[in-house]
Amino acid sequence: MNEVLKAMKERRSVRSFKPDMPDKAELEKIAEAGLYAANGRGKQAAIIIGVTDPEMRKKIVEINRKIGGWQEGFDPFYGAPVIFIVLADKACSTYVYDGSLVLGNMMLAAHSLGLGSIWIHRAKEEFETEEYKSLLKELGIEGEWEGIGHCAVGYTDGELPKAAERKENRVFWI
Repeated sequence: MNEVLKAMKERRSVRSFKPDMPDKAELEKIAEAGLYAANGRGKQAAIIIGVTDPEMRKKIVEINRKIGGWQEGFDPFYGAPVIFIVLADKACSTYVYDGSLVLGNMMLAAHSLGLGSIWIHRAKEEFETEEYKSLLKELGIEGEWEGIGHCAVGYTDGELPKAAERKENRVFWI
């Protein structure tokens, strides 16, 4: 079977990660795959922030946990040591779609490298806060950005989940 199609069928969302940090070269490949995602009118409106710093990770976990309404101590990133945050330029009419494709490419790339991943929401709400807007300024990122999602990445702790049966009647031909 074609390797890309195989990865699409086998990739699953991982909810248990080992604490070990993946190799920097692997993380760069994942980010690069995101940058090659299809995008509206070639605008390349999405950006990626790679978070590997444990202290920054803790801050992101805590804010995301509060937004999600979970109890203290819960990690909405399931222990993944790396969090990629995808944002997109609100001035681009296709920004949500473009950012979503970036996340999809990154998850497939992680899988192809033997790493687990999961898309975590609430980036939109995070980047509506002053704290996160300040973070963008600190990084030299200007403009109006919307958080599209997070791609949590790391080594899977345990077996990959099995795929659910695909629902019937979801493709219609004309």
